[in-house]
Order: sequence, then C-alpha cells, then structure tokens
Amino acid sequence: MCGIAGYVGPRNPIDVSLDQLRRLEYRGYDSAGIAFPGESGIRTVKRAGKLDNLAAAISGVDDHPVSAIGHSRWATHGGPTDDNAHPHSDAAGRVAIIHNGIIENYLELKQELLDEGDHFTSQTDTEVAAHVIGAEYAKGGRLKDAVKRAIARFRGAYAIVAMAADDPGTLVAVRQASPLVLGQGKGENLLASDIPALLPYTRRIIPLEEGQLAVLTADGIELYGLDGRPTPLNVQVIDWDVAEAEKGGYPHFMLKEIHEQPEVIRAALRGRIDDAGRISIDGIFGAQVWNEIDRVNIIACGTAYHAGLMGKYLFEKLLRLPTDVFVSSEFRYGDPVLSPRSLAVFVSQSGETADTLAALRLCQSRRIRTLGIVNVVGSSIARECDRFMATQAGPEISVASTKAYTAQVIVLTLLALHIAQVQETPGLRVREWVSALQELPDLARETLQQEPQIQRLAERFTQTPLCFFLGRGADAYVAYEGALKLKEVAYIPTEESPAGEMKHGPLALVEPGVMSVFGVTELDVLDKVLSNMREIQARSGTVVAISSDRTGAVEQVADVTVPIPKSAFGFLSALLSALPMQLLSYYVGNLRGCSIDQPRNLAKSVTVE
Repeated sequence: MCGIAGYVGPRNPIDVSLDQLRRLEYRGYDSAGIAFPGESGIRTVKRAGKLDNLAAAISGVDDHPVSAIGHSRWATHGGPTDDNAHPHSDAAGRVAIIHNGIIENYLELKQELLDEGDHFTSQTDTEVAAHVIGAEYAKGGRLKDAVKRAIARFRGAYAIVAMAADDPGTLVAVRQASPLVLGQGKGENLLASDIPALLPYTRRIIPLEEGQLAVLTADGIELYGLDGRPTPLNVQVIDWDVAEAEKGGYPHFMLKEIHEQPEVIRAALRGRIDDAGRISIDGIFGAQVWNEIDRVNIIACGTAYHAGLMGKYLFEKLLRLPTDVFVSSEFRYGDPVLSPRSLAVFVSQSGETADTLAALRLCQSRRIRTLGIVNVVGSSIARECDRFMATQAGPEISVASTKAYTAQVIVLTLLALHIAQVQETPGLRVREWVSALQELPDLARETLQQEPQIQRLAERFTQTPLCFFLGRGADAYVAYEGALKLKEVAYIPTEESPAGEMKHGPLALVEPGVMSVFGVTELDVLDKVLSNMREIQARSGTVVAISSDRTGAVEQVADVTVPIPKSAFGFLSALLSALPMQLLSYYVGNLRGCSIDQPRNLAKSVTVE
C-alpha cells in the first residue's frame, strides 16, 4: 500500500519521481505529492486524487533540482485531501519526509509538540514524524543523525525518507517493518517501495533491511545499522525484463497477467524437475526434517490464504499429513497450539505482508521451523524464514492477484511431491504427477481460449445482484478465490462455500437474477454437484459450470457450461478452473466501469496490520 519514490542525480528528479509513482499506481492510493529543494527552501506540490492531478499541478514547474521525493498515499490517518497528502514538512520548513506505515504513538508525540507551541496542518501521523525529525535536526549534526535520534522515539511500522533544504543532494531513508528498496546507478541513485519503480533506471537493487538506515547521494549509497555502524551493501541484480512490468499492449495489467499464466506455470517448474522426472528443489530442508514433521501450518492472507487451502488439500490427501491453514491477522491472537515438530509455511506475493510477518516472528519465538513461499526474493519473509521457495512469477502489478495465485499453488504442489519422494509415500505416483505438471502450461493456454465465451457471459451477468461460487473438494477451495476476484474487481457481492453447505443457510439468497458459478472438476462427486445445481435452478437461479467433465452430464443440467481441459489429476483441473473465473471478474468489472488494476479501497501490498 502507498508508493514511495526518490531520486538524486543529473536527470530531472521531478520527472523521475513522477514516473516512479506511475509505476507504483498498482499499490493503491488516493492522493500524491512531490517535494524537492528550491532556491528558497523545500517546495512541495501535492494533490488529492489520481496522479494526473499532481502532474497537472507540477507541469508549470521549471525547477531542475538535484533530488526529489514522491509519494502516493492510501488514506489511514485523515481523509484523502491535499493537506493530508505527503510529503510533509517540519515546523520550520527545513525538512520534508514521506512515509509508509503507521506511527502508533503519534498522538503522544503530537501532544508533546503542541505543548511546545507547534502547529499542524494535517490529520496525519506523518506530519508528526516530520516535526519530530525537524526538531532533532535543529539540534545540529547531519540529517541521518537526526533521523536516527527521531526514530528512537517512534513506535510502529514505517519506511521513512527525508530530505533537508540545506543539504539538497542527500536523501536519508530508514525502514522498520515496511518495505523499501534502493537502486544503485552510475552517478545517480534511487529508492522506492517496490522494484518495478526502479527497473527503467537500474537493475542493481539493494533491499533495505529491518532497522537499516541509508544515505543516498548522486555519488553513492551508505548503509548504517541503528547503532550507527556502517554495513555492507547487499546488491542484487534483478533479471526481470522492464516489459514484464508494463502492459505490453493489453488494456490492463490484470488481463496481461491472466494471459501470462501458462508461462508462469512453466517458470514455477523450471529447475525443479530433473531429467529422471523427479522433483529436485535446492535450498530447503533436508530429509531428516521431512521425516520428522508431524503437522504443517500454512499462514497467509487473501489470495495467498486461498492458495494455502489448496496446499492443505494436497498435504492431507496425498501425504496424510495434518495441515491447518490460518488467516495471518488472526494467527497470533488465537494462541495457536504449535508442535515443536511442525512446519510453518508462510505464503505471500510481496513477502512484506505485515500480518504474515508478525505471525512468522511469533513462530520464530516458539522455535518452530519456518518456510516462506514468496515472489520477491529479497523481501522480509524470504530473508527471515529458515528456508524459502521463490514462486518465480515475475512482477505482478494488478492489485487483484492472478498469476501469483497460480504460481503459489504450483509451488505448494512441488513441495508436497518433494516431501512424498523423501518419505517414499506408498501408492503416490510422483512421476505421473510430474508428467501432469509438465503438461499444465499447454492446458492453461487451451483454457484461456474460452475467453470469447467468458466475454459473452460477462455481458449477460453484468448487473447480477449476487453471485455464488461453489464446488466440492479442491473446487470448493478455488471457489473462494473466484469469489474474491469478483468482489475485488467488479464490486459484486458474492457467497462462496462448499456446494453441499449452501443448503445450511445461503440458499435463502437465491432468487431470479442470481448467478451461481460451479467448479466441476472433482468428478468422483459429480452426482452430488449436479444435485446442488438443481437446487439452485429450482429457486430460479442461473447455473454456470466450469467443467472438465466429458460425459455430457454437466451440459444437460447447467444453464451455461464453460469447458476446460481435463488433467490426469482433478486437483490440477481445479486449478485451471480459476482462469475462467479470473477472466469473468475482469470482463464484468470492465463492463461495469470499475478501476480494474486499482480497485477502490484496496492496495497491492498490505504493510500495516
């Protein structure tokens, strides 16, 4: 959530910072601003609304400063107004900062400053932080020392970037639980809250670590611990193509990322299957651990949580390994019972999800083994878990996750098969699973050929007041994700559950105009699913079936059938059924005029609890 941008160097920093903010629009925001040093101090331009409002406001600015910082804000403290937008300045106007996260004790600090005669123009915790930093800077010394002293007074999660009018060629950044990455260039340096904002300028990325402070000038980057001691630069070279973070001719990132899924599946498998058709995964636990674990706890939020439900299905059905799936935000507060022989698996696209990180740290305090499944290699979860597996999905820009979900499920599948190999699970045909996984990219491409039918279906149900998503077995777990996509992208209320559960209450909601989307790939319970469809139709609801059935039974019952390929394993067919659900959400949302890549009230990476 929120976007941070910063640049120091010979290019026009205002233009660079604005460009960075545009590349971070997917994170969600409702106001934006830029600050830069001018002849008479720091100049700040900020506007509520979209970046076009900010761009229009700065179009007449002819300054060419040596540095600039920019921010796109998602409102937490105070509404989306010009005054509440970042950047914020201290009382004297000497220091300006931008900030992601929450300063939890800001009201205490604000009262102290009010007692000293300070005046505030916004409702934000960020302005309070700016005043505290400014007060420390007024005591003398370098800006980095003032920031270091100030954050000792802050409690909460934050990424802060500061600039000072009398040191215009320097940016100071500090990170505590909220992501921040640095970009190392030649004669220029940058920072941002996410990697895509840096890719047009450099591939040399330095993830700022927890409790680390950075000083950026055009000539270099210095890193310090909070004890003031210098720390080495951990430079990572990112191999993402810039085009991967751009739309590539598609009208929206979401549609592009849906169509990338055949290659994403291929990428998730790459390097993890050997020539003998066995799973080969480097860098995770050895055989002793896999033979010892007695339970798996999967901990995640949103789409990643739904991927975790698919993991539970596999671990229990294939391995007979007890598995629980927890919503990260509830995990700590439920006082979970954790076996010392258990494994905690943390699933997150960004690797920076605040609730998931908090759950991870609780497990570490209990000395539980931890494994991260993330898309961003240098992220906090990737670094802090005992081991991690990368989903290798490339940058996902749309707030509504599509390809990351598919990649997470594939990685969980590989993990389950790897454990089966080590444990020599009787009766489990690992090589047949491997063969089916290798066929999956082509089956995903075939599934996407149903797009024209999905478009027509979307036109028919654009105004539906409610949509059910139903299924059994793995189809029930995919139903949760299909429903989330429609809520996120089209703002249509949904009711999602195992198909057999709807008669215990939700069936009361069925009436003419209500659409029900069934996943039908668990064919051993086909008769049960057909009965559930008839229950909907008996109450004048409309049934749409996304089905791998080839007997004709589904077509005879459903009002609309979307055929998808049949994999050798129903679980993989169920995963394929998510693709038509994603397309349906996209086209319904587009027809309803919704903001596809930046849905209202939502953010890509939720870095506050």
